Amino acid sequence: MPFPPLYQTLEKGHGRIEKRSIGTISVGEGQSSFPYAAQFIIVKRFSTDLRGENARTDKQFYVTSLTAEDADAPKLLEIIRGHWAIENSLHWVRDVTFDEDRSQIRTGSEPRVFATIRNLAISLLRLSGLKDIASGLRKLSWDRDLAMSLMGV
Repeated sequence: MPFPPLYQTLEKGHGRIEKRSIGTISVGEGQSSFPYAAQFIIVKRFSTDLRGENARTDKQFYVTSLTAEDADAPKLLEIIRGHWAIENSLHWVRDVTFDEDRSQIRTGSEPRVFATIRNLAISLLRLSGLKDIASGLRKLSWDRDLAMSLMGV
């Protein structure tokens, strides 16, 4: 059964034009081995640069326990887009600013402990109003008293 396109958006930003369409189908009895599955979702993205060149097409499939009454197509697209806000504000900072991907810490509980410490540092900087985490870390590296004050010490 094909997904009907229920909702479409068109956005221009970050040097590209992006068209998104989302389609959903309610999951019938016995149609899925996912427990509590209520809807299947497909998100299609078509993007080009501002000149209409370098076209790219992407399809993503999702399963959700939210019923059509709980979350219609626009709400589901908002939830899916919201996930990327987390990716961009936390994981990207950890990957780029802290160079986490090249970390040599791989055994026992140490990877989890160091990820928690990085998350704490990012959260403290954001709560203090800093937007640029790299700049904030440089500032803290030169000002021990500022670093201690962020931690409440």
